[in-house]
Parts: sequence; C-alpha cells; structure tokens
Amino acid sequence: MSFKYPLATATWDQAEQDAIQRVIASGMFSMGANVAEFERRFASYVGSKHCVMVNSGSSANLLMVAALRYTRNDGLRLEPGDEVIVPAVSWSTTYYPLYQYGLRLKFVDIDLHTLNYDLDQLAAAVSDKTRAIMAVNLLGNPNDFDRIRSIIAGRNIVLMEDNCESMGAEFAGKKAGTYGVMGTFSSFFSHHISTMEGGMIVTDDEELYHILLSLRAHGWTRNLPKHNHVCSEKSDDPFKESFRFVLPGYNVRPLELEGALGIEQVKKLPHLIAERRKNGGLMQQTMHDHPELLMQQEIGASSWFGFSLVIRPGSAWTRDELVIKLNKMGFECRPIVAGNFANNEVVKYFDHEIHGTLAHADHVDQQGLFIGNHHYPIAEAVALLARI
Repeated sequence: MSFKYPLATATWDQAEQDAIQRVIASGMFSMGANVAEFERRFASYVGSKHCVMVNSGSSANLLMVAALRYTRNDGLRLEPGDEVIVPAVSWSTTYYPLYQYGLRLKFVDIDLHTLNYDLDQLAAAVSDKTRAIMAVNLLGNPNDFDRIRSIIAGRNIVLMEDNCESMGAEFAGKKAGTYGVMGTFSSFFSHHISTMEGGMIVTDDEELYHILLSLRAHGWTRNLPKHNHVCSEKSDDPFKESFRFVLPGYNVRPLELEGALGIEQVKKLPHLIAERRKNGGLMQQTMHDHPELLMQQEIGASSWFGFSLVIRPGSAWTRDELVIKLNKMGFECRPIVAGNFANNEVVKYFDHEIHGTLAHADHVDQQGLFIGNHHYPIAEAVALLARI
C-alpha cells in the first residue's frame, strides 16, 4: 500500500550516488578508508573521542554490552548475573545483548508523556544489586540525564545509552549518546541518516574503544594499534598478527559503501536535524491540546525521529479505529517501537524481573502509535492531523 505520508523517505541525492560509484570503481568493498573517515567525522559531530562503525544499530548494542564484559576496568565490567535496569518500551535488540551476556534485566515503567523512563520509578528500582542502567532515548527524545546522574551518584552503576532513534538530540547542550560510558546509533534507512544498513558506537574511553575494534572483526588483533589495551603490544610481524585472536568477537564490519555514504550523510546531518525540529515545533504547537491524543513531551532538544500519538486514558477512542482513520487520510503508522516489550513471548528466556507495574507501558502498547517525520516541511500533514 502506498501512503501519501510515509514513515520514512530517502535523504540521498547525487552526492550519495557519486559516492557509491566511486567505491564500485575502486574495486575495494570491505571496510577501509571510507569507513575510517566516516568514523572520524561522526565522532566530531557528536563530540566523542572515538567512533566504531558496524553493520547495524543492533550490532552496535551487542558490541557495547560485550565490551563491558571484557573490560579490565573493575568499575565498568559486567559479570553474568549482574542486574541491568531497562525501560519497558524499546526495540528488541536493546534487550537481547543483555540476555546473551547472562545479565539480569529489570524492567521499569515509562513516563506516559515523555515515553522515556518514569524517573520516580527508576529511582525506586535502583538497588544494591544494580550494576548498570540502559538509557534509551525514544523517538528522538533525550532522557533527563541530570536526574539520572543524581539517581546513580555515589553508586557503582554504569550508564550506557541506546541512542539509535535519537541521533542529533541534545540535553543541556550535549549530544544524546554521549552521556553514558558508550552510546549507540543507527543509520538504517528510516533513521536520521541512512547508509543502507549501519550502526555506530561512540565512547571517550580508549580501552573500550580498543575492545570494540577487536570485537567488531573476529576478536583479532589486526585492527588494533601497536600499543593497545587489549593485548598490550602487537609484534611488528604482520604475518603473525594476521590471525591472532584475543577476544571472542564477531564479524559485524560495515562495507566501504556504507562508510562512503556516511561521509556524505554526516555533512547534511545538521540541516536534517534542523528541519525535523521545525516540524516538531509545528506539531507541538498544533497538537499539544488535542482532546483525545497525547503527543510526546520534549526533554531537552529532541531530534524528532517520528511523532507519537497516544490515546488519552479514559478516551472512548481505540487504536484500531485510529489506525483506520489515519490510513484513509494517507498516513503510514506503526506501534510505538515494540510496545511493552515485557509482554513479548521471547522474554520467557530472559533472567528478568518487573519493578512494580508497567501500566504506562501497557497503555502505550495498546493505545499508542507513531507516524513519520521528515527532513522537509510537512505543514499539510500537520494541518490534516489537527482535524482528526
């Protein structure tokens, strides 16, 4: 079905087409100079010392969790059985790496208005067993990191960020994805920039950076600097170092095509975010007092991945009816990420618990959806929405 107002549209032009052709003409397709250049540019954009590009945002989350398993830093290392707090609403691969590394997940409810953590519930959920908090910045909206920092102050708790939906978002003048010891991003087609598939991890910690480099490519030493925090020092014999494996890693490397696309896309990123924010401002102005629908409440400066529409508690409306109305008006719509993820069958495999109740997550799961935002004006779509 074709929609007049789709969830996502292409941000490419001739620059990206030319970048693809340059890589094809070079005959070198595996990870190389283009990926490295994109990593430098993206790290500069977000204000981090290091960036590691991988093949997806999901892989970025996997490597972020893995790096915390293999770090030698006792203050950061996560061991099997450690408790990690997670929000009840996020994407599947926020949770899977935590399960795969033997961690115990504690689900906490969200705020019905911001769609991020209910911060009072988060504060109550933190216990002496808590070793990490996964902060998920949902649909472009950064968390209140001042409050989160106050909650974990003086405790040995690691903060990490799944920022795959919130590239370009800011809180207190600092980019989301840079508040945790590591932060992840996605450059999948429907996200703020697109490299076809792609993901990034950023960090200021050099040891974690070196671990990520090894984990990304088989757990070998080949991509590490001579002096590094994984194997201390590499030999000067490239033959010996070609197949020296030091960590149980993966192959989640990106392609040179994706790196070349990322170089062109990151040049456009400030403009893409600015245009999304203009649309976000118009949506807030138009929909903030809608009698039947709640719109996401902005924390800091959202990068407005999309626009959530949550039916107000007590309304006679149903989501099924709303979807039908929106589709007829030409809007493509989806559930809000994966809804209350704790309701999914797969959770039976997790070592987990639920803190309190997940009432807000359940409401979003049953009565929420989101529609697309774009890098161009959408005044016509907003005016149409106001008449629902």
